[in-house]
Amino acid sequence: MSLPQTLRFAYLIEPPFCYRTADGTVTGHDVEIARALLPRLGIPQIAFIEAEFADLLEGLAQNRWDIVTGLFITPERQQRVRFSQPIWALTDGLLVRRAQAAAITGYRALAAATDLRLAVVRDQVQHRTALALGIPAARIEVFPTYAAAAEAVAQGHADAYASVALAHAGHLAQHPAPDLAIVPVPPEEKPAEAGGFAVAQSAARLQTAIDAALAGFIGSPEHRAIAARFGMPGPR
Repeated sequence: MSLPQTLRFAYLIEPPFCYRTADGTVTGHDVEIARALLPRLGIPQIAFIEAEFADLLEGLAQNRWDIVTGLFITPERQQRVRFSQPIWALTDGLLVRRAQAAAITGYRALAAATDLRLAVVRDQVQHRTALALGIPAARIEVFPTYAAAAEAVAQGHADAYASVALAHAGHLAQHPAPDLAIVPVPPEEKPAEAGGFAVAQSAARLQTAIDAALAGFIGSPEHRAIAARFGMPGPR
């Protein structure tokens, strides 16, 4: 099967990875890497499709899009999709109200405090991490989007929201909230994990082409400029 003439890229609003500017342009770290790969793939154009997180993998299986924004690479997800080589390695953080930041130091602090509630986004890996580190399911509230989970913390309906620390930083950069703060999750609770683009299990040729393109791109001056532009850690 030949590569598509238009790469259908599914994304969700989660700066600095993917977001829309005031004029509606889709941009972000993962978006700009995908754009940079187009000439290396020989694909003329890209089309952006906004989705909710829980729909990303199912949409690949249903051929609603060809590739999705970077996701943490896990054994469970690898049973459903093919991943590219990593495009980032990131740590978790907790979005909390500033008044609680000293008390909520990580997942284990949330587990130990019997009255604190954690927000997560449906199907994100932080839900599994929270359960593994002892937070009862009854104290975890699941939301469909980043914005909904962040609003739950801001309004006091949840005490913390677990996601990627850089996603919290990107959100607060675009939506300043003096009453909110980011608590980095200690590495002994959750070390940095790698993420990559995902394609359908049936798209072996596309995965191979993306990996070949990334091999010559990761660590290049163009890649470093994109990473710096969006505040991402550089290649290791």
